[in-house]
This record gives sequence, C-alpha cells and structure tokens, in this order.
Amino acid sequence: MLDWLQNLPVIWMSVVVFLATGIVTAGIHWLVMTLAVGERSRAFKGVSPGMLSPLGISYGLLVAFVAAQVWNDFDAARDAVNREASALRGIVLLASRLPSQPELRLITLVRRHVERSVSQEWPAMARQRATLTMTSAPLAQALQFALSFTPARAGQKVAQGSIITAIENALEARRQRILINGSAVNAVKWSGLLLQAVCLLIAMAMIHVDNRLTAAIAMALFATGVAV
Repeated sequence: MLDWLQNLPVIWMSVVVFLATGIVTAGIHWLVMTLAVGERSRAFKGVSPGMLSPLGISYGLLVAFVAAQVWNDFDAARDAVNREASALRGIVLLASRLPSQPELRLITLVRRHVERSVSQEWPAMARQRATLTMTSAPLAQALQFALSFTPARAGQKVAQGSIITAIENALEARRQRILINGSAVNAVKWSGLLLQAVCLLIAMAMIHVDNRLTAAIAMALFATGVAV
C-alpha cells in the first residue's frame, strides 16, 4: 500500500478506502449492465448462484490468512517493544547498585540509545527502511563497559551480571522489532485478495443482471464488507 495512505488518520483512511471501493463497485455494476445485451445477457443470466459460495469461502480464507499475519506481527512487535523498554528500565534500576561514576555512565548510554531510537530508528521503521545494519552504538558501549567493570563488592558483582543480561535482552528485543518491522503484506497477497473481491462483485452483477437494483444492493453490501 502507499505510504501516504498508511500515514493518514484512521478516519480519513477509512474515507479513502470506502470511496475507492465504492467507485470500483459502481464501475463493475455499470460495465456488466452495459454489456448485458442480447446473447451476452442470456450468458450472464446462466451464471449459477452456487458460484458465490465457493468464491466467498475462498475470499474469506484469504482475508483470514492476511489478518492473522498482520495481527501476529502486531502482537510480536508490541511484545518486543515492551521487552526492550523493560530491559532498559532494568539497566537503570540495577545501575543504582554501582558506584556513582559507573551508574552515571550506564544511565547516559541508555538515554543516548533512547534518543537515537526516537530520532533515527523509529522514523526509519515508519518507512520500513530500518535494517540490522543500523547498530545501536550506545547499547554496545554499555555492554562493553559492563563487561570491563570490576565490582568491589558481592552486591555489585550480582548487579553487574544482571545488567549484562538486561543489555543483552534489550539488544535482542531491538533486533526482533526491526525484523518484524520488515514484515508486510506483499503485493502478491494484496493482488490475490483484491482480484478475488472483484470476481465476487462481477459474479453478483451477472447473477442479478435482470434486476439492476437487486444487483446494486447485493454488490453494495459485499463492497462494504470488503472495505471494512
């Protein structure tokens, strides 16, 4: 789909989708009714209403598969973001168990990572241009610093191990959100879904070719479902 459509508010996105679906439906209705003359009209009337059932089932399955992918990606992305945020919060909390200088160093690096994510990574993700080549230098530096730190007490040693684990969790969660961001409903799936909807609309128009109002009502109802 086009970036400008995805970036619209939901209400305006809905308006655009409903208008586009309505225009296509009206065009199909007009075209079929215009062609339904003479021998073609008898051929159109011969289309069995039983065709709608298998076409509708296959369309419903396509919608279910596409929706399942989108919802699964959404849930996985939300979990990855939550894990990353929790890990970063854990680093900040655990850093308080260290001396003031190492604590300040870790907090500064976490803050830089957050600022970099907001200013660079998330805008790139919005355009689906984020890749794993975009490394998080602040988190990498934080990991190196935590590994090189020499704890003076047992409590600091425990905190050091937990901080290293939290940094690794944050890096893994970041990697997951970037990978998930690259997942999308590709053009083949969109084409198959839309072509199936068009076939159903054409079949409805042909089956009800002798009653334009009935055809318009049936097509409008189905088109509304497609737009939704």
